[in-house]
Amino acid sequence: MNYFQIPGLNKPCAQLMLGTDYFKPELLDTVGVILDAYMAIGGNAIDSAYIYGGGKSEETIGLWMESRGNREDVIVLTKGAHHNASGPRVNKEAIDEELAISLQRLRTDYVDLYALHRDDPNVPVGPIIEALNEHIAAGRIHAIGVSNWTHTRIHEANDYAAAHGLVGFTFSSPNLSLAKPNEPFWAGCVSADAEACAWHEANQFPLLSWSSQARGFFTGLFTPEVRDNADLVRVFYSDANWERYRRAEQLAKERGVSTIQIALAYVLNQPFPTCALIGPKNVTELESCRDAMAIKLSKSELDWLDLSAELKTV
Repeated sequence: MNYFQIPGLNKPCAQLMLGTDYFKPELLDTVGVILDAYMAIGGNAIDSAYIYGGGKSEETIGLWMESRGNREDVIVLTKGAHHNASGPRVNKEAIDEELAISLQRLRTDYVDLYALHRDDPNVPVGPIIEALNEHIAAGRIHAIGVSNWTHTRIHEANDYAAAHGLVGFTFSSPNLSLAKPNEPFWAGCVSADAEACAWHEANQFPLLSWSSQARGFFTGLFTPEVRDNADLVRVFYSDANWERYRRAEQLAKERGVSTIQIALAYVLNQPFPTCALIGPKNVTELESCRDAMAIKLSKSELDWLDLSAELKTV
């Protein structure tokens, strides 16, 4: 396993983070096998959220950690302040309420990483940073970050934190994948574009990528003619992405690996700290992700894969 450091944590974080959005207590025996296998290959970071499965994901993680007695070995990332049917909830009241419930579900008194699941640009960054710092001071959160925030809002929030002697955001979790989205997968979601990646590189700011493998686009199960997955067609089907697929397939054959492993290696070889959130449904898929970590890609290969050289000349 490869690791990187997130400011605020007292241990390195695995470069592969296990996603748990489908976890539920009744599947504990099944997902427990995947969790145990993940830890066995050196993994130590698990991603969840207040809304995943109506809380069942967090509950399952809590039951698993309690049964294994391994809370101190696990980096838990959970997210809160997602909008609901009434609208945005990026405010102190929602953060306080949801964090308390998340901790109860997780059967712990702290989370290593806490991220705001969505942004509300109408809310000033100051009160948000202040609310999160109250929980850091109380020991309920070790490091704070965001999911689906633009890099400009992160920069604004961290400027406020620095000016007021507070802890700022130390990680971001947007989408980053070799396939570039035509539009957000869900409303309010953010994907790291070239400008955002340049900001992450300049600041060496950790990026934890969701949908790091483009929701299966590179598995070989899809072609331009196969259009039965409406969401995948809407978000990832484009001439440019099929060319990226073709190049990933070509490089995979040259390296003796799979196309989807090249796609994952693309995320893991960025010139700034990255982590890929992965969702293996079995140990074989987990081992495929592990093996992708060994693939090293040069900057020229990264640029060739994502067409950046060609796009710059257009």
